[in-house]
Amino acid sequence: MARSALTMTAAAFAATAALLLTACGGDGDDASSDDIKGAETGTNSASPSASASGAADTDRPDVSLPADLKLVFDFERPTDADAAAALEDAANYIRALNHGITEQDVKDPAYGFYSAAGAARYAESQIQEYVDGGWTLTGEDRYYQAKTSPVGEGEKAKSILVTFCEDQSKAYGKEVKTGKVHRTEESLASYQKFSLLMAPQQDSPVWRAQQITVEGKAAECRG
Repeated sequence: MARSALTMTAAAFAATAALLLTACGGDGDDASSDDIKGAETGTNSASPSASASGAADTDRPDVSLPADLKLVFDFERPTDADAAAALEDAANYIRALNHGITEQDVKDPAYGFYSAAGAARYAESQIQEYVDGGWTLTGEDRYYQAKTSPVGEGEKAKSILVTFCEDQSKAYGKEVKTGKVHRTEESLASYQKFSLLMAPQQDSPVWRAQQITVEGKAAECRG
């Protein structure tokens, strides 16, 4: 069972970005990130705050996952500190979304920590679908081809658009009650493309996803 795609017109996305430029404070100067190429999460992820974003002064939520679900973030760390922090917290948003699914908790605080507005509603709706259907996830979920671009004008952008691909061909739905895994064959439907509008938080190293679009059957992510 794959997560659902969510589309937004380019004009609507741009309008939301423009509004966020005036609504979001902070410039993220203190944000830092370790190299996240090939980073994975699982039961051995004791504290994602230490291993993922390196922000020791921020109390971040647990986003660890069961041993049978592995997320692989095959991302190159941007040289720009803000872009690196935005990319890492975009990955944390994905971790938090999967944490909510595996915990079967529609109100899991983890995704709320890393998102607001439309991105928070998307996470909640995805988790709700899994809970209502009695499903969770297992296998390996890979994210790659990450790109970051500033949104806005001036020396420092107030927001950063993060895009990346997802390969779900080795991630499968699992029945919560029985543990039965429903394996599917690789197809174009296994690939999605994410676009997340990330904004820094005032007096905090955390970047939160404000809006998200998810393109299903993303041919550019295959091959």
